Amino acid sequence: MSASRPAKPKPAVQPTADRKSSEALAQAEPQVRYLNRELEWLEFNARVLEQAQDPQIQLLERAKFLAITGSNLDEFVMVRVGSLKLQSQGSGGRRDPAGLTAAEQLQAVARRCHRHVQSQYRILQDEIQPLLDQRHITRVDLNQCSDRTLAAAERHFRGDVVAVLSPQALHDRRFPMLPGLGIHLCVQLRGVAELSPQNGSQVIDKPSSRKSKGDSANAGPDEHEPQFAVIPLGRTLPRIVPLPSEKSAAGAAMPGGGEHSFHYVLLEDVVAHFVSDFFPGREVVQCKPFRITRNADVELREDGAGDLLGGMEEVLESRRLSDVVRLEMDASSSDAIRNYLTESFYVDPDFVFNNDGPLDLTYLFGLHSLEGFSSLRDDPWPPQRSPKIDPTETMFTSIAAGDIMLMHPYETFDPVVRLIEEAATDPDVLAVKQILYRTSRNSPIVAALIRAAERGKYVTAIVELKARFDEARNIEWAREMEQAGVQVIYGIRGLKTHAKVCIIVRREPQGLVRYVHFGTGNYNESTASLYGDISILTKDESLGTDATMFFNAVTGASQPQPFQQLSIAPLTLRRTILEMIRGETERSKQGQKAEIIVKLNALVDTEVIDTLYEASQAGVSIQLNVRGVCCLRPGIPGLSDSIEVISIVDRFLEHARLMYFRHGGDNKIFISSADWMPRNLDRRVELLVPVNEPTIRKTLRETLQLYFRDNQNAWRMQPDGSYERIRATKKQKPLRSQEVLYKQAVKAMQDLKQSSHVTFETHRPSK
Repeated sequence: MSASRPAKPKPAVQPTADRKSSEALAQAEPQVRYLNRELEWLEFNARVLEQAQDPQIQLLERAKFLAITGSNLDEFVMVRVGSLKLQSQGSGGRRDPAGLTAAEQLQAVARRCHRHVQSQYRILQDEIQPLLDQRHITRVDLNQCSDRTLAAAERHFRGDVVAVLSPQALHDRRFPMLPGLGIHLCVQLRGVAELSPQNGSQVIDKPSSRKSKGDSANAGPDEHEPQFAVIPLGRTLPRIVPLPSEKSAAGAAMPGGGEHSFHYVLLEDVVAHFVSDFFPGREVVQCKPFRITRNADVELREDGAGDLLGGMEEVLESRRLSDVVRLEMDASSSDAIRNYLTESFYVDPDFVFNNDGPLDLTYLFGLHSLEGFSSLRDDPWPPQRSPKIDPTETMFTSIAAGDIMLMHPYETFDPVVRLIEEAATDPDVLAVKQILYRTSRNSPIVAALIRAAERGKYVTAIVELKARFDEARNIEWAREMEQAGVQVIYGIRGLKTHAKVCIIVRREPQGLVRYVHFGTGNYNESTASLYGDISILTKDESLGTDATMFFNAVTGASQPQPFQQLSIAPLTLRRTILEMIRGETERSKQGQKAEIIVKLNALVDTEVIDTLYEASQAGVSIQLNVRGVCCLRPGIPGLSDSIEVISIVDRFLEHARLMYFRHGGDNKIFISSADWMPRNLDRRVELLVPVNEPTIRKTLRETLQLYFRDNQNAWRMQPDGSYERIRATKKQKPLRSQEVLYKQAVKAMQDLKQSSHVTFETHRPSK
């Protein structure tokens, strides 16, 4: 438990009244036992939004957190709202574990999303943007700027924009196929313009030319009805357009005109200001940005897909053409534009958002990366080298000396990349086997696998084509690797392969040795600098044997044989977790000390939740660090008294899955690729890996406990699903867990340098 609220031990045997209370709660309505997954996800995004509002955080970091909430919400609407829409059309009466139908969930989600978006724009307009202006990062209003600035914007428009963009007139509400999440401009035009033969000037239809009511039956479109056009802005042109600093009338630099100043305008503002150039002879009534979100919950029907690669390409095309589930517009849009867009896209009015500020807040990522404003960002925390890895030795030599644990991003991901790169060129390496779920755009790991195959090594890659939003990249990598001679497997029919493992088979004097990497995160060196994850590098014989059997079962589509140490989903992982929890329950009932500490991204599975409730009722001390969605209700008398749930939202995304069970003092610790959700336990190929090395086990247990002492960026979950920020009391020292972990990594390297032996070489007389 955290220092601010110590746990109260429960008796091993409950009094009769308590047992009756527990029995009653066991039969309670679902809404008492479980929280709704979608609303709990929105609670998580609200915690991220609180970071954007925190005045103790650097200004550009606050802007970045605001951008993250926008990106998070985009994906939530695409996937989760999209899924609920499909559910409401299909099995509308079915209820979720919290007792809500899909329609009821949609209504609750819509209300919560609107409150969330209102908070986003209030924080932007009332807090972040004024503070950015004070620090000379200014968004220019082209209607109120100087002639010099306006001229610069016009040069950009005529030089870079006009030649790229193409307006399209709209007839009978027939929109071109607009991509989701892009910025588009809806242009309202008045009447049908005619050009004067003398000078080509605009002539607006006069009232006398109106048709009478009696002529309406035979008339074409009313020439005086509003007409519309659309200008898709696309993704070719940069959205942030730099402009010169404003100058006062006397020529002196105004605030923002110093050495570190940045004046800019958004692309949609430039186009809207000069939009009449696209419509000569027409009267532009209004030009406003809008944005649509399409349903991305489009899955492959594998039972009807003979070719998985071709099937996934069809999924990408279907996603591009799918229904619109959200419409965002500028709040100052006219009723004519608002009604036209809403009706044209058939959007549920509950998911129409009138935003008081720029659409798509991810443009703030661009401001966060501006040069010259380092004082407005966090001090850099460069990842440290592990003291157990000697850069002058091969990775095989370092791993052979003992198991290595890397805690990313505090320790660099480079050793993992280096291991695979060395394997590609090492003449003693015979085979490389790896699962790729998500990779970086220019992945050095994929490049190393290709080099290994080109050098004649036996290389097998399981590429998960169904990794949502990375499908196109994975298809491209799969084709490149196949051309280079890599044996590419597209996972298992009906399941996503989400496990993180790499096996390198090397010939050594004592025989063949398997070097294995297990991880909680993806083989993506870019996200490894931002996500908190765990890597284990080992040559443990039994783990290597298990890993090979697991890999061969996936590639050979065969039934896995019993493993010595690993548990895999969807076969044994769920059972192992439940057995570990029930083991603690039985020990507590026998009067032994029982303890569970778990770190996850999400806890949704009702069977696991119910088993944790049973453990709590038996008096097991349970601490859950769940970064995102948690459907368990903590702290309910007679049901979950001894369960504490916290969430850490800080500089790095908490991503590791890590589990500790006291196990009668034997201290079982596991890392895993799987969250405790039905999809991970039943519909994905996942791994649960025991940590065997005593020093690593001790470090990971202390890390788990550290999070519960955080009083800076930790949130404690309440029984109703809300969260309260944990703050240090006057008697407590501030403790930020991520900062402690980084300082520990720095100190470990400093200690290594100080302990390095200095060799003294004496001068000898010359002969």
